Amino acid sequence: MKAMEIRADDPRNPPVAALLAEHLGDLVRHSPPESMHALDADALGAPGVTLWTAWEGETLLGCGALLELDRTHAEIKSMRTATRHLRKGVAAGLLAYMIEQARQRGYRRLSLETGSMDAFAPSRALYAGYGFVPCEPFAGYVPDPHSVFMTHEL
Repeated sequence: MKAMEIRADDPRNPPVAALLAEHLGDLVRHSPPESMHALDADALGAPGVTLWTAWEGETLLGCGALLELDRTHAEIKSMRTATRHLRKGVAAGLLAYMIEQARQRGYRRLSLETGSMDAFAPSRALYAGYGFVPCEPFAGYVPDPHSVFMTHEL
């Protein structure tokens, strides 16, 4: 893969909206409705949320967002690699970029919620490889057997 370009983006940008729809469709297949915590396009475009996309030329590779919970704590949301680009380092590149952005913004902690099912095992492994460890629910989440909560002190 050539060098990917990561940039802030609009969730309503048509290729981004299509990737987010793929993301939500996948969640519906693997998660019960009460355990789905994905943000829709309106929420991803709200103040306090930054959505980044990864591109190779005109090809959208993936996306990820940070939701500011408070001045020292943010949540990773909407991490998704386009199916055609899985296992090429897209998610790792986005995650490393978002961790650096979080540091630059002065956050001291990043947290996330992901699924506990087998389909989410690659995601959990990626996050663990970047220093995320299991934690208790945060920011209004409640214990859920379908969710894994992870955090990373920056």
